[in-house]
Amino acid sequence: MPNRFVVRLHPDDLEGFADMEQSIASELADAALVFARAHHYTLVDRPQVDLLADATVERTDIRVDARFADPIAGRSGATDGPEHAGMPGDAGGDPTHTLVFQVPRPSIPAARLRVHDAAGIRMVEIWTGLTIGRATDNDLVLRDERVSRHHGRIGGRRGTLVYTDLGSTNGSDVNGTRVSEVVLGAGDRIRLGGCILEVEVGEART
Repeated sequence: MPNRFVVRLHPDDLEGFADMEQSIASELADAALVFARAHHYTLVDRPQVDLLADATVERTDIRVDARFADPIAGRSGATDGPEHAGMPGDAGGDPTHTLVFQVPRPSIPAARLRVHDAAGIRMVEIWTGLTIGRATDNDLVLRDERVSRHHGRIGGRRGTLVYTDLGSTNGSDVNGTRVSEVVLGAGDRIRLGGCILEVEVGEART
């Protein structure tokens, strides 16, 4: 879905939001991000919203221009590590509020899975191309007959980590919702059969 939005308001209406303009823009950007994840859309990076005075817009009305854009170099959410931009007012970005991960480099994991299966609880670092299933040729092998031999895959796509179900028999659930593909963020719980994979922020290595 689009990741750049310009909200056009009549100049008099925009003036009324002068003291809150930045916070309103941030809240709208966060709302767009939450909407995208709830509908399993993929974003290039964190949405950006700008408010613009436009005399051609009638009072009390708005006009929204949306477009696709590549990540802005140096902007939060367009770096090599996980996106640490949190919710509005979150100075410094609490990683527990992170909604979207940047694609980690294979040698410098930025995210990990806490795996709960028949083998117990273990931590697995996430890298792009991580395959998950019951067969022993997977990167993450799960001991559960309800898990397909090649059940799912975590891969990178234009700045995000994306979980994809590989046509499994019993399907994949993320946070209680059946998905075929979804962008992953911190705190997400992937259920495959009786196994739970919890997404956590990893510690990048230099």
